[in-house]
Amino acid sequence: MTDLTPFIAGLPKAELHVHHVGSASPRIVADLAARHPDSKVPTDPEALADFFTFTDFAHFIEVYLAVVDLVRTPEDVRLLTFEVARDMARQNIRYAELTVTPYSSVRRGIDERAFMEAIEDARKAAESEFGTILRWCFDIPGEAGLESAEVTARLATDDALRPEGLVSFGLGGPEIGVPRPQFKPYFDRALAAGLHSVPHAGETTGPGTIWDALNELGAERIGHGTSSTQDPDLLKHLAEHRIPLEVCPTSNIATRAVTTLDEHPIKEMTGAGVLVTINSDDPPMFGTDLNSEYAVAARLLDLDERGIAALAKNAVEASFLDAEGKHRIATEIDTYTEQWLAP
Repeated sequence: MTDLTPFIAGLPKAELHVHHVGSASPRIVADLAARHPDSKVPTDPEALADFFTFTDFAHFIEVYLAVVDLVRTPEDVRLLTFEVARDMARQNIRYAELTVTPYSSVRRGIDERAFMEAIEDARKAAESEFGTILRWCFDIPGEAGLESAEVTARLATDDALRPEGLVSFGLGGPEIGVPRPQFKPYFDRALAAGLHSVPHAGETTGPGTIWDALNELGAERIGHGTSSTQDPDLLKHLAEHRIPLEVCPTSNIATRAVTTLDEHPIKEMTGAGVLVTINSDDPPMFGTDLNSEYAVAARLLDLDERGIAALAKNAVEASFLDAEGKHRIATEIDTYTEQWLAP
C-alpha cells in the first residue's frame, strides 16, 4: 500500500473546525502554566500527556477549561494565536477559520478591546510571516448559558469592537442539557450582522440536535454532525443543500463520541453525497494534527492521492474565504497533485 504521508504533508490545505485555545501545543501550554503557577495544569511534558487523557466528553470539557484559564492577559492571547498559526504553516495550512471563545477571556478580566487587538495583531503578523490566512469564528460556550451568548453576540456585532477577521458565529461546549433553540435570538443577531452560522451539533447527541441547528440557528455548516447518519432524511437534506459537515475523526474517539475509528460514520456521510471536510478540532489535546486527520480519513475512505486532494478542495469550497482566495488555493492543490503524480 502506498504511503500517503509525504503527499499529505506537502498538500496545501484549509481547516474549518479548529479551536483557538485547543490548538495550544504542549510547549505553549507548559509555558503558560509556568507563568500562572496557581493553575491545575502541569508543566512537566509527561504529566501534561496524562492530563490530556480524557475519560469522557465531560472530562474533556473540564480539562479544556483548565487550559482556557491559562490565557489571562492580552500578551498570552497574542502569543497563543501567533504560535498556533506557526504550527499551521508547518502543515501547509493555507487558510484556517479558528474558533475563538472571547467570553472565556473577557470574564477572566482581559479587556475586550485589548483581546480583539491581540488576535488581530497575531493574525496580520502570521499572514505576513507565514502566508497562512486566519479568520475568526466567535463561539458561545454553551455550558456558560445565555449570559455568555449575550456577551458573545455583542462582541461579534458591535462595529466598534468586531475584529476585521471575523466571519462566523458558533456554539460549542456540551450538547447534553444545552438545547440549541434557546440560542436562536443570538444567532439571528449575528446573521443580521452578516456573519455565517456554524454551530456544533450532533457530536454527543442525536440527529434532532442537528435539525435544531439547521431550523433554529440557520446553520450553514455543522460542527461534527457525527449522529447525522442515524437519520436518512437528514443525510439527504445535508447532501441536497450542500451543507458541509466539519468532521474531526480523532477528536470523536478522544471524547468517546465514537467508540473506534473503524466505527466512525464518515464513510456513510460521503456515501450519501454529503460535503465532508476534515479537521483537527483541538489537535495537541488529542495528540493529532490536520495531516494526521487526513491520513485517518484516507484509510477510512480508501483514498488515493487524487481522492485526498478532492477532500482538501471540499474544505476550500466550504470555507468563507472570498472567491479569489478559494480559486487560488484550489488551483494550488491541483497543481501540487499533478506535479506529485507526474511520471
